[in-house]
Amino acid sequence: MTTDSGSDRQRDAAGGLRHLLTLEGVSRDEILWLLELAETFVRPPGELPARGTSLVGRTVANLFFEPSTRTRVSFELAAARLGADVVNLDMQSSSRAKGESVLDTIYTLQAMAVDVFVLRDAEPGLPAWISRHTAPHVSVLNAGEAHLSHPTQGLLDALTIRQLLGDTSRLVIAVVGDVRHSRVARSAWQALRTLGMGEFRLVGPRELLPADDELRGARRCATLAEGLDGADVVMALRLQRERMAEARIPDAESYHREYGITARSLALARPGALVMHPGPMNRGVEISDEVADGPQSAIQQQVANGVAVRMAVLAHLQRRARDPTPPSRGERAG
Repeated sequence: MTTDSGSDRQRDAAGGLRHLLTLEGVSRDEILWLLELAETFVRPPGELPARGTSLVGRTVANLFFEPSTRTRVSFELAAARLGADVVNLDMQSSSRAKGESVLDTIYTLQAMAVDVFVLRDAEPGLPAWISRHTAPHVSVLNAGEAHLSHPTQGLLDALTIRQLLGDTSRLVIAVVGDVRHSRVARSAWQALRTLGMGEFRLVGPRELLPADDELRGARRCATLAEGLDGADVVMALRLQRERMAEARIPDAESYHREYGITARSLALARPGALVMHPGPMNRGVEISDEVADGPQSAIQQQVANGVAVRMAVLAHLQRRARDPTPPSRGERAG
């Protein structure tokens, strides 16, 4: 199995997106189209959720080879609200664990008329590899791949920023924490670089920042004072406890003192700066309660936008499967 991103394999013969494996190579117009489509599925809190019919008769299979609650439920709701039949497979205890190859599982489900495979796995290259073995009408959607890519997360983060701050072209985005192992940071970088931004800062211990040949153009910052100075968006990343030893961090309290987003550290950013987090949060480690639940927090809006973005991606990919004619600018799915 190769470990390529799949950017050269995610298009159909007409040049449109058949799969969404990575945001690498996705154009600005395509990202804007997906974000505009997602906006049509956004509803104010308390209103009934948006629904559509663009996936009626279609079947979506969620194959999560590593644990997830937020992303899996988000994809499940997105598909169901567009009218799809949804199959959720716990791949931790099913055919893969029993010895059946991943490809046999794909072929079996494809024979049962599955139209979309939503995949999450810790193994690099799996979504692109599977996309090479699916029927022409079937789409593969990357729901999180190792440390490399999480394209719908990148889209929902971009949507949230645009909703609350508008044009991104001059914004300073500070991503704080374990960037080295973060697919979220990489996909946010891809989305915002394509849309245009002022500066993208990577903030954290040197051992938790990516190699210099990754995310080229991003500014590395060793301290919160440097990284948050004048930032418009502060995105905290989840810190897994096993990474603390790698970064020579003695305990969670030490990390929180140095890199935790608190009311005091947030004051270094621009007044009114957005606070984001992909979840799940370690409260009291990478972010404090008062900030996570405070007036500058966009975290719940990120969660809500996740469903809308995944509805947009599913609707668009399945429309392409039925009709490869590019959509007009004002057209909407569902």
